[in-house]
Amino acid sequence: QVQLVESGGGLVQAGGSLRLSCAASGSIFSIEAMGWYRQAPGKQRELVAAITSGGSTNVVDSVKGRFTIYRDNAKNTVYLQMNSLIPENTAVYYCDVDGVRLLAGGIGFGSWGQGTQVTVSS
Repeated sequence: QVQLVESGGGLVQAGGSLRLSCAASGSIFSIEAMGWYRQAPGKQRELVAAITSGGSTNVVDSVKGRFTIYRDNAKNTVYLQMNSLIPENTAVYYCDVDGVRLLAGGIGFGSWGQGTQVTVSS
């Protein structure tokens, strides 16, 4: 019902920056929460940051002060600004949504997109 498309990943040197984008599409009226997850090779997917429709954010301790999550509610898009990247940030980054209300009424559910690869070289 809700499609998620991530973009903005790439190869960057340690200390560099990237901005990830995730656009949610479908018959969406509103989205309560949007978040970014990542999965490094051989590891489980983990939450990196989340943001509510009101702008409240939650960021995992390991990236606090370096990563910023923000969103454009009108575009149903969430962003992750990543600064001072380190090799340990290398992973596939995915977004997810929660509390989706559809235009026709009812609740929508997002499905994992392809993700976007972030590779940080030392």
